[in-house]
Order: sequence, then structure tokens, then C-alpha cells
Amino acid sequence: MRTDDLVLVSVDDHVVEPADMFERHLPERWRDRGPRIVTASNGADLWMWGDQIGANFGLNAVAGRPLEEYGMNPMSFAEMRDGCYDIHARVRDMNVNGILGSMCFPSFPGFAGRMFHAAGAAGDDSALPVLQAYNDWHVDEWCGTYAGRFIPLAVVPVWDQDAMVAEVRRMAAKGCHAFTFSENPEKTGFPSLHNEWWDPFWAACADEGTIVCFHIGSSSEIPITSKESPVDVTLTLMPVNIVQVAADLIWSDFLRRYPLKVSLSEGGIGWVPYFLERVDRTYRQQHRWTGQDFGGQLPSDVFRQRVVTCFVQDRVGVELRHQVGLDTITWEVDYPHSDSTWPHSPEAFQEQLAGVPDDEVAAIGSENALRHFRFDPFAHRPREACTVAALRYEAAGVDTTPRSAGAPPPAPERPVLIEDIPAMSAAAR
Repeated sequence: MRTDDLVLVSVDDHVVEPADMFERHLPERWRDRGPRIVTASNGADLWMWGDQIGANFGLNAVAGRPLEEYGMNPMSFAEMRDGCYDIHARVRDMNVNGILGSMCFPSFPGFAGRMFHAAGAAGDDSALPVLQAYNDWHVDEWCGTYAGRFIPLAVVPVWDQDAMVAEVRRMAAKGCHAFTFSENPEKTGFPSLHNEWWDPFWAACADEGTIVCFHIGSSSEIPITSKESPVDVTLTLMPVNIVQVAADLIWSDFLRRYPLKVSLSEGGIGWVPYFLERVDRTYRQQHRWTGQDFGGQLPSDVFRQRVVTCFVQDRVGVELRHQVGLDTITWEVDYPHSDSTWPHSPEAFQEQLAGVPDDEVAAIGSENALRHFRFDPFAHRPREACTVAALRYEAAGVDTTPRSAGAPPPAPERPVLIEDIPAMSAAAR
């Protein structure tokens, strides 16, 4: 298949929330208590909510910068490309990259909404209205401004069982059938994935056909082997660290009790075949004393039926795609983070899929995502207007020339360590 003829949907991107979002979506009685942007003395823009500071501001939002200026934490809107936070600019950046559809994870409240969860657990009565306002902004404004271009993704009010169920129903009525969820809620003070606390939520999601997305880093912890390890260690381990939630999901029994699908976001796929071999061996060898019961199935069968995977670049995983489970594999751009292939994602995708039959290329590039995430862009624009070539034609004049955000930082005299990066150090604490 020619690059120009591809139809591509990314199931993992990120939004840097605009400063005025709550002014339009938070009910007036709560507005003076909602999150707001403040500017620090060093010029940094920060989200504040009571005494909480947002988990991320522009965490790694470096799209459009020279590679030499990549880093973990642009400090202000002025340091970012407009497409990070402006919906019109985002769609232009999608078009110039030939991307039809995108699903965008949160930034300032954390990838799974940890900031909201902390407030709700502390008894703040504004937590639920603020979370709902966030979801309304995301679904109605961010996704709704350009119909058929975004897969809506909501945040769960995890501190309240009734509120969780109600929000699943409320979002489903708006056409949102995906929620972001912590890869390890126990790390943030909530019950583990093995706890029955979540059963009403799983049941509601299964009932509404809602998929639950577990994003790397959403447990508010990052893989750090030592305080002296350079950041390269963490950057290497972040994607494969998702194996931990994969193991939790398989050995928890809720995927066997509820007809529910889950997604492993930004975790790659090359590790999956060995993981499946290992869980099957563990089951066969150990289940008589561990008490696990998959009936007539193996753990790998449940994984391939219920777990959606995705990758940015993972040639090994592509070569092993049938062992991963072809129907489970989706693809991502990760705009605007440093792992992103923007603005040359179609070319990077085509290189990764070299030698793969066209029908399998189409499945991985978009068709699997359309099915798993109940996304139908063709209801809003003709299929011939959805290809890489057609979208790039609409983007005439969009400038993708790398632009400096300031003087390049001096070359480090030693490897960059975790402790050198405030945002990551704070997350680790």
C-alpha cells in the first residue's frame, strides 16, 4: 500500500489543556474553586487547584522543536507549538501529518486524572463538578469541534462507586466510550485492580461497551533503578514497564467475569509474545495450588480477546504480530511528546510495516482502532477524504520547520540524572 493511500488513526496522543477551559464548562457556583493557571516568578505556567499543583503542565510537549531542545517539561504555553493546546492548530497538525483520528490523554491532572482523584478522596465537594467539567470540555469542545477527528476519552471519579457508574452512563450518552484509568491505583491510595471495589465500574463499562485505557506512567510512579541512573534508563523502561499492569489484568478475574475490553496505551507490543508464553506456562504449571481458573481457556486466549495493544515504533512486534494477536494491535503517534514521529508519522509507519500484506497494514493503521474504540469517522467525511494524501492536501501552508524555543541548553558534563528533572522527581515522590 502506498503511503499516500493509508488511513491512520492514533490511539495515544496528549492534550495540553487550554487555560480558559473551566470558564466555559464549570458551573458558575464552582468556578471560583476550580483549577486555574498561575504564572510563577520564573515565567512558568502552572495549574493550581487549592494547594495542589498540576501533575504535568506541558510534560515533554516538544513537537516542533529541534531534537537538541527536547526535554521533559516545557514551562509555558509560549514554549509550545500551538497544536499542543489549541484545537484548530491541533487539527492542522494532524492534517499535515496525514492523521485522520486521535485519542488524547490528559496532562495537568495526570494521565488518569490523579489530581481530581486526590481532591475527591480528601472530601472536596468540588471534585466531582470539576472532573465532570473536564470531561464535558474534552468531549464537547476538544473532540466535538471537529466531528469525526477524535476518539473521546473521559476521566473516572474513582473515589465514589456510584459516581463512577453514573459518569460511565453520562459519557456513553454523549458518545464517549473510553475512560483513562491508573495502571496501579493502589499506588495513589485506592484499591488495587484485584479488589472488588471496582466491580460496579467494570460492569457499567461492559454494559455500555466502554473500553478502559491504562497508560504508562498513570500510577504516578516511573521506573527508576537508582537515584544515580541517568534519565535514559527511565526512558528505556517506561514502555515495557506496562508489563506490570498486563500481569495484574490477566491474574485479576474481572476480565473473565465481565465482557470488558481494556487497552494498554503507549506500551509497545514486542514484549507480548514472551509474556503470553510465560502466563500460559505459569497457569499450566501452577494453577492447581494458586487457585486460578480460566475454564477451558488459557490466559493468552483471554488476553487476545480482551486486551488492545498499541505501538509507536516496534519492528520486532510487527514481525511477531500474529503471536501478539493481529486483531488487538493499534498504532499511535504520541503527539506532542518526544517519542512522537510527527510530522513524518505515515512514513515511519510505512517503514515499520514494510513487507506486511495490505489488509494487515489497514487493520493495524486504523481498522482495529475503529472497531475497538467504536469510532466512525466515515460518518462525517467520505473515505476518500481520509487518506494521508487527502489530509495533507488540506494542510497546505502549515509550517513544520523545527523552531527553537530559546537558546539550546549547554551540553551536560555528565549524563542527565532523574534528580535533574523536577517534574519527574516530583512524580517519583
